Amino acid sequence: MTRPPVPRPAPPPEGLLVLDKPEGFSSAQATARVRACLGARKAGHSGTLDPQARGVLVCCLGRATRLASVLLTRPKTYEAVLTLGVATDTQDASGRPVAERPVPELSPRAVEEVFARFTGEILQTPPAYSALKHEGLPLYAHARRGRIIRKPPRPITVYSLRLLSLEPRGVHFEVRCSAGTYVRTLAADIGDALGCGGHLSALTRTECAGFRLEEACRLKDLEDRARRGEDLRPLIVPMAHALRGIPAVTVEEDLALRILRGGAIRRQDLAPGRAPEAGLLQVFDRQGELIALLEAAAMSPRLAYRGVFVAAAGRAR
Repeated sequence: MTRPPVPRPAPPPEGLLVLDKPEGFSSAQATARVRACLGARKAGHSGTLDPQARGVLVCCLGRATRLASVLLTRPKTYEAVLTLGVATDTQDASGRPVAERPVPELSPRAVEEVFARFTGEILQTPPAYSALKHEGLPLYAHARRGRIIRKPPRPITVYSLRLLSLEPRGVHFEVRCSAGTYVRTLAADIGDALGCGGHLSALTRTECAGFRLEEACRLKDLEDRARRGEDLRPLIVPMAHALRGIPAVTVEEDLALRILRGGAIRRQDLAPGRAPEAGLLQVFDRQGELIALLEAAAMSPRLAYRGVFVAAAGRAR
């Protein structure tokens, strides 16, 4: 008697889950909840969002965790509220007030003139309450013990600052900035430049790595669907669509094999003009699978490997 075939378990999910992280959760806590809902073996995220903030947190599942370092470097967009007149030790609403000053009457033009001073490439001093390490401990751990550590200023890029609304004691604005930017520090510095100080009282990340808030899944909805046993796979962005805005090329079978084996790749191996002058390049096989991420450097004929992800045409690596 022939036995019926034993069904194979579904493979663990791989790809991205775009989450609308709620306030009150650290990025690590939210990512752990996503991992539990989806049964992923590995999970990471593409950039920390403060517990007091909400918005886009791109969670990487399975082999897509190897894309996290690339996603982390992409620009991000936020909507923020700067409350004027009160500075706090953490530069946000979770901190202790350390200074209060009267708020002058401000016009939109005056605020926009200050915004212009903070647009472009600037230096920013990381906040004392941050996850940056000093002597093996986060700065916030030192600060909570009464030891304030000042890190040297670092270059960041503010691509745009846009005033959304102005109230007597509040500035609602949108900022698009480079990775590594502390929006609460930016808000506090703007408050100082306006002559009254201030702190960040609300923050929403509206875009990260090309994924917008409108595309994101709420954590409660995700957990409710998981509890009901619904299929969550439609929520996962496959690796082939994970790196929005990065140039891509499709290669033939022989070149795909060479890439999977880690062989040297030169610009001339690709069709003319397909390799960027500098920057990242996605490589797909003829089946439409992302097999590698390469990086071009100006004036260099060779392309460097940033990662090899899957086998082409079902072959093992």
